[in-house]
Amino acid sequence: MSGIRGKNTRPEIIVRQALHKAGFRFRLHRKDLPGKPDLVLPKYEAAIFVHGCFWHGHDCRYFKIPKTRTDFWMAKIASNSSRDQRDIEALHKLGWRVMVVWECDIRDKKDWLTPLVADIRRNG
Repeated sequence: MSGIRGKNTRPEIIVRQALHKAGFRFRLHRKDLPGKPDLVLPKYEAAIFVHGCFWHGHDCRYFKIPKTRTDFWMAKIASNSSRDQRDIEALHKLGWRVMVVWECDIRDKKDWLTPLVADIRRNG
């Protein structure tokens, strides 16, 4: 587990490169916001979290419960999910729009960027 990164993951870098290429400028991991969003676009008051399907318990083909230490992993993933929800609600209360990009969307969908860009620009 010590080799697992929490920041600058491959999916996160893919999202950052795509948004930068689309002309967006952003800040990374702002510590003054709840949950330290992976990307923050202050101009659009938008926060983006890039979630790994396993670590955040996404209901997709990339999430499989390990066969060993199942109780530990279920508690860990449930804790991550509840923390995510708490952080998203806190950001909404502060007036931020929150978007979540899932690892499986980046891997499986050819056009995951267009809806994200539309979501960012909607109220910007």
